[in-house]
Amino acid sequence: MTMAQARDIAPDRPARKVTAPRPAGPLSAKTVDTLVQIAVVALLAGMWEFGARFGALNPFLLPPLSVVLGRIWEDVLAGNVLVDLGLTLYRALLGFVIGAAIGIPAGIVMARSAVMRWFLDPLVSIGFPMPKIAFLPIFILWFDIYDTSKIIMVSFSCFFPIVAATYAGCSGLDKWPIWSARSLGAKESALLWEVYLPMAMPQIITGLQVALPTGMITTIVTEMLMGGRGVGGSMIMAGRFADSVGVFAGIVQIILLGFIVVKSLEIVRRRLLIWHPESRR
Repeated sequence: MTMAQARDIAPDRPARKVTAPRPAGPLSAKTVDTLVQIAVVALLAGMWEFGARFGALNPFLLPPLSVVLGRIWEDVLAGNVLVDLGLTLYRALLGFVIGAAIGIPAGIVMARSAVMRWFLDPLVSIGFPMPKIAFLPIFILWFDIYDTSKIIMVSFSCFFPIVAATYAGCSGLDKWPIWSARSLGAKESALLWEVYLPMAMPQIITGLQVALPTGMITTIVTEMLMGGRGVGGSMIMAGRFADSVGVFAGIVQIILLGFIVVKSLEIVRRRLLIWHPESRR
């Protein structure tokens, strides 16, 4: 059999399609938002640097950004930045966790018990708008001038937004899933863990996202007022010696630390609410 006869007998095979490479589509909305945010930060940083370098701003009152970053790098090599940031983060996160551990159960109890709501609602209503830092002298008298009073001050500041958000989330739930679960014989403990908490979780996490920056602010303020190691204490010490570079170095450290902490909580929210419709937006 010749090659020509073999080609006549063999069935025709479909030709392989060659697909042209797809043109790159437009950027997603999230990518555009990120690029815009980076551009805004870069613009402000450039204005800061060039304004201080070329005399538009007083270099003592606003030192150049490059000088501030150089001071931060020197402190990193000396180990001061890690100690200060570590202490500030430790106080803020521990106080935040304690406030959440008390505030979330308190909000759930307020939503499910009329007696506890009558008892706690006036206290929360009075304490929420009150400036919490006014209680710092009391906490210093009751506890000490070291970490205990600072952590309790942070917990006290974080408690109110967390309990308010938890109460709002648990009291505004749709009644039909709760009635359906009860009609199927679900116990109160099962209702709590499988109905109340999942449905109220977006509101609870929103309260946590409000409380965490509040706890960071309270930590810095208490460190400034009480002194000692920490970012706030280091800034006050630099201010006493007219070290403007050290003061702005502390501000940059606070900005970076706050950004990392807040973005980390956003990632946790996306992970916990992967089942929620908001994750598909």
